[in-house]
Amino acid sequence: MSTESPVGSSDGRGVPDITPFPVNGEPRAPFAPSFTQPESLQTFLAELLADQQRLQTPAARAAAIHEVQPAAFRGERFRDLIPLTAPGPGEQYAFEVDLDACSGCKACVAGCHSLNGLDENETWRDVGLVLGGAPDHPFQQTVTTACHHCADPACLNGCPVLAYEKDPVTGIVRHLDDQCIGCSYCVLKCPYDVPKYNERLGIVRKCDMCHGRLAEGEAPACVQACPTQAIAIVKVATFSSETTAPNPQLAALSSTDSSYTRPTTRYVSKRELPARLRPADADTLRPQHAHLALIFLLTGTQLGLGLMIAALLPGVPAWIAGLGWAFFFAGLVASIAHLGQPFRAWRVFLNLRKSWLSREAIVLGHAFAPLSLYVAVRFGLLDHLPPPPSLVRAHLPEIVQLTGWAGAVFGLLGVFCSGMIYADTRRVFWRPAQSLGRMLGTVLVAALTFTAPVLAAAVLAAKLALELVTLRGSSHPARLQRGPLLMLLSGRLLAGGFALAFLIMHEPVLAFVWLVLGELAERTLFFRAVDSPKMPGVPAV
Repeated sequence: MSTESPVGSSDGRGVPDITPFPVNGEPRAPFAPSFTQPESLQTFLAELLADQQRLQTPAARAAAIHEVQPAAFRGERFRDLIPLTAPGPGEQYAFEVDLDACSGCKACVAGCHSLNGLDENETWRDVGLVLGGAPDHPFQQTVTTACHHCADPACLNGCPVLAYEKDPVTGIVRHLDDQCIGCSYCVLKCPYDVPKYNERLGIVRKCDMCHGRLAEGEAPACVQACPTQAIAIVKVATFSSETTAPNPQLAALSSTDSSYTRPTTRYVSKRELPARLRPADADTLRPQHAHLALIFLLTGTQLGLGLMIAALLPGVPAWIAGLGWAFFFAGLVASIAHLGQPFRAWRVFLNLRKSWLSREAIVLGHAFAPLSLYVAVRFGLLDHLPPPPSLVRAHLPEIVQLTGWAGAVFGLLGVFCSGMIYADTRRVFWRPAQSLGRMLGTVLVAALTFTAPVLAAAVLAAKLALELVTLRGSSHPARLQRGPLLMLLSGRLLAGGFALAFLIMHEPVLAFVWLVLGELAERTLFFRAVDSPKMPGVPAV
């Protein structure tokens, strides 16, 4: 069998055209097995395997070209796919994806994985699928995606330790591995699911557009691996913050408001995209990671703060203050377990100007010191110290009380910061009314449990109603809670119901036990049922 080589022509980018190979001088005909009798099964399988070997996928055609003409795949042949000069003022590098050329072969994923030395289950580039069109004109498109190197990157703005930097010349958003503490907040902030947590290293990593290769005039791994030249690096104009929709094509493919981070990736096509596109995995229900350490942090600090606020009121026994301090302290300690690199946690204050996570850490730390001092005085742990000056001693009760209230104020500010950490991700389930309502509600119920049980029951009932609102409609969080997370939701409502009953019966100790269990379940739902914006994927099998 003779096969003609298609390496003689070029597409204008310096890479030979990749056209289907003829078979025996004629186009390959559809496979029709000569399988007429049961005993000819072996013959049928042999013909089937032979036909599979003749399939001319883009990757197979590129491999054949490489075998015939290796020079076609040298680095300099891909320089038409990258800019050879640095971006000028008001410009930056960006990916450009030709949707008409993308075949969904995932060679870009394999090339990125190999040349960047990623771990076995680590990927910086993904390929998904969008569907749309009318029943008589259906539309299907594969979409390759990596970091969009946004003009206003949410990962950079949210990182508490400044582990991201945006190159002032190229605009490439790079992750600084040696600065990362592994808190994964950038994973929550990014609306495109770009940063990936590496459990072996305890840090987050992501695409850096192979900036080292670009600096040497070499194409990035994905660009060089694509057999159809569907990916290129181009210069784009950076958009001002006043621009509302700088990237309508990407917004249509991802269903994400592109004005949030102003992504720069360009998706081009000669075809007009349908008005309503839908990711192929839109109906796939995937409960999110539980973040157990954060569950204990949020529940512990908020229940503990509520109890210590109650202890500041006249006539409340000291043991309630001690119990509250224990919960608050346990929550702070639990937060360390959330970090992949806990010994770098001292850096958490570095992005106080932009990151709510930095603000939460600083404010809760400022709350802990005065609250600890207040509890120590209540339990007489400082009685063995030398007596203070007479002027201080005369007003010591008032000073201790003011110290306790100062700690409570810092604690409430810390709870506000905790709520804003999640509201700032712009996820619908974590909108401010839900995040702040749930967390401040936990503090208020705990504060009233031992001082005004009936009022605490009313607040808890309102909090449960706020949570049940999220069950309405067909949103992703609603379907998750009514489906895979139904047992967890039932447990939360059962615990909340018992807490309500014991509060009404003026049994605060039993009510608090059920309150703790219910709040732990509620905070687990808070993380597991959240909507997870991302680029299109593929349906779960």
